[in-house]
Amino acid sequence: VIVSHLQNLEKQFFDLVDIGNVPAVRHFLTQNPNFNINVTDFQGTSALHIAVRNKNIAMVEYLLSSPEIDPGDTHLHAIVDNELQIVTLILNSLNKLSPGLEYVGVTQSTDFPDNATPLEVAAQCGHFELINFLRKRHHTIPKPHPPNCNCEECKSERDRSDLLTMAKMRLFSYKAITNPAYICQTVDDPILEAFNLSYELSGAASFDREFYHEYINLAKDISEFATELIGCARTIEEVEIILKQTTGFAISSKFVYPRLLFALHYEQKSFVAHPNVQQLIESNWIKGWYEWKIMSMWLKIPYVLWRIFMLPVIFVFLVFAPNSNYSKFYQSPVNKFISSSASYLVFLFIVFLQSNADKTEQLRGAPDTVYVWFLMIYVIGYTWEPIRVCLIHGPRRFFSKWWFDLVMLSLYHLTFLFWIAAAIDVRIKGDLELERKYWHKYDPTLIAEGLFALATIMAFMKLLHICQLNYHLGPLQLSLGEMIFDVLKFTIIFTIILLAFTTGTCKLYQYYDGMVQVDDESKIKTQQANSFVSFVASLKVYFWALFCMSPIESADVIIENIHRQSDQESVINYHTFTETIGYIAFAGYTFIAVILILNMLIACMSNTLTQVTENMIVEWTFGRTEAYVDYMLTTTLPSPFNIIPTYVGIQPIIEYVKIFLNPPKNKRARWDINKCCFIESSEKDKDHLFHIVMSQLVQRYFRKKEKQLEENDIDRLRKEIVDLRALLRDALTPEWFEHWLRRTIMGDEISLFLVVVLAIGGLMMMSALLACYACIFRDLCCRPEDRTKRRRAHSPNNDPDDPNRPRQDAILLNDITQGESMPTESEKV
Repeated sequence: VIVSHLQNLEKQFFDLVDIGNVPAVRHFLTQNPNFNINVTDFQGTSALHIAVRNKNIAMVEYLLSSPEIDPGDTHLHAIVDNELQIVTLILNSLNKLSPGLEYVGVTQSTDFPDNATPLEVAAQCGHFELINFLRKRHHTIPKPHPPNCNCEECKSERDRSDLLTMAKMRLFSYKAITNPAYICQTVDDPILEAFNLSYELSGAASFDREFYHEYINLAKDISEFATELIGCARTIEEVEIILKQTTGFAISSKFVYPRLLFALHYEQKSFVAHPNVQQLIESNWIKGWYEWKIMSMWLKIPYVLWRIFMLPVIFVFLVFAPNSNYSKFYQSPVNKFISSSASYLVFLFIVFLQSNADKTEQLRGAPDTVYVWFLMIYVIGYTWEPIRVCLIHGPRRFFSKWWFDLVMLSLYHLTFLFWIAAAIDVRIKGDLELERKYWHKYDPTLIAEGLFALATIMAFMKLLHICQLNYHLGPLQLSLGEMIFDVLKFTIIFTIILLAFTTGTCKLYQYYDGMVQVDDESKIKTQQANSFVSFVASLKVYFWALFCMSPIESADVIIENIHRQSDQESVINYHTFTETIGYIAFAGYTFIAVILILNMLIACMSNTLTQVTENMIVEWTFGRTEAYVDYMLTTTLPSPFNIIPTYVGIQPIIEYVKIFLNPPKNKRARWDINKCCFIESSEKDKDHLFHIVMSQLVQRYFRKKEKQLEENDIDRLRKEIVDLRALLRDALTPEWFEHWLRRTIMGDEISLFLVVVLAIGGLMMMSALLACYACIFRDLCCRPEDRTKRRRAHSPNNDPDDPNRPRQDAILLNDITQGESMPTESEKV
């Protein structure tokens, strides 16, 4: 290993710089004109590094005045230390060496990666003033491309650089642009930017598995930043202004809170589950009907049953009096949920009656019951709901969340089609009263019955969605959904193992199929099991062995009796080797699939349940909010009443036509291939109000962070003072002094004079230490502006006319820290 070793003269130079004696350094360089001022030690530290580390502005300024000086990465070290004046000096020196050199990333640095720029380092450190200062000097951070990007720029970059260097540079840039201090100064909507970055980083983690944990941690941090921002809201009006923002949501929707849909789309669970957001959602869910919230479960169930008989009355009011108070009451989301649940119970009752119809005397063709027509009407109404949701949420979210309803409705539609096909087949071919045992195995009526059975199972399983709203049943329902994905993942492994063993033993026992062995003495017959005689038979044996339902005799080889011509007795042959192979395969499959893989699946599902329960409040609240939003977006009338046009349903169409024919000043009727027909409105006042609220949230956020740092410093200082007081109290105990003096100095005779002298010395030492800590404590507890004045008073460059003096009063961070008029915790202390 080749490292640099300092000579005696170089060590002397480093010591002079470390002491901070500028005249001595000047004299040293005068005496040694050929001395290399850029010499470094084994750690790559130069004299300028030492001056920057010691925050010696005079020494830094003198060293930079040397024409041979190489600043290297010292400006990045100054940025890490948050020394604005030193950063300014070094950047100006870099510009003197070569214009634009301050924007170029460093190379061959021992502390920073290659091509690290000043703004990236300042952004990673979260230095608000330095970020603002560098941006005023036109420093920028190019937006990094995701790992899965395959544009021309990324292709050429991959040709020039290796993959590791690109991945490191990308991750370094992401760490910079995800810092809250940088986001708040570069975008007008930090919450939207946080959502986009979190979603992008989650995708990068899924693609670039080598840096999975780094990307996931960045995604969590940026999501937590958005959550803390919304947590700084003090009134429900501020939360409402934030959630009503439509920027970034590219799907047309009449939903009043587009930002909430955006958060659900990007799965910002902590943001959605925040109490501030939940209070707003809960108030819009009940719409003033607070009695429902305090009503017990035993009162809510009869109310839902009573709503079944009220549905026709509600329909009449919504058709003939849509603007009445009675109609508006039933347009609230919680009433939509009650009406939908009541209507769905009626649908399940009809399905139950149709499923339990007598089939002993059933004729060919469609069922001759009145329930079929009600089922068709209900299914048509339920089909309209997913279409509306798909237009509002978009296809991606619809197919990821509504796949269960889509499969169920598809099964019902296929059932109706096969009923129609069966009716047509009977009309054409006849055989209406043909007995069921003579039907073809693919008769349309049989297929319709099978599809209807599957659809009925899924229809009753949909009741689990209602459990999602309950605090006790909701987490279990969420765990069930997550466990299904675990089962699907392990199904791939099971399929490979099942295919391997089935293919290997599918024809192993084919010759022995149907053979019967008879015992000569007991005359007991033993028949060859239908196990490894064909591919399908082997597949059945192995599949049911997974549930321990295949008999152990499946691996037996049975050979029929061999009769001799000269003897009445028969000979029994045994193919022991073939049978041993069968038993080994059967036992190996049982061990691998049942003992290993199945227990792994159980452990994985247990881990999933643990993860959900550990984060139960957030997971359940997020799932409940999704259900709330679905009911908020649904129609007031449930199926089958929703297929009848009402004024509430056609009002958006009427409004669109009116604006299209006679557009007002602030609204336009637009059409887009992604948004379909929508109304575009100019909301300048609303945007202005949003920027005001967002600025207040940002100020509160940084003020809160500063308070947390001050409280941590104060708590640490308090602990140190308490520990010091305890040590001094123990040290000044007379018994301790007496014991020490007896043992070391005077034997059994104690001198009162020595005890008094030592006690006075200890008290003086304690007073001096407490005075030092009091000065530090007072500096931490004073207001930021007082610290700024004190720092300016002691600064060597405090001339107000000096152009190199940092203008801290122009930095936004001071506005933020001074924006709150309430006393801080340190002021209260």
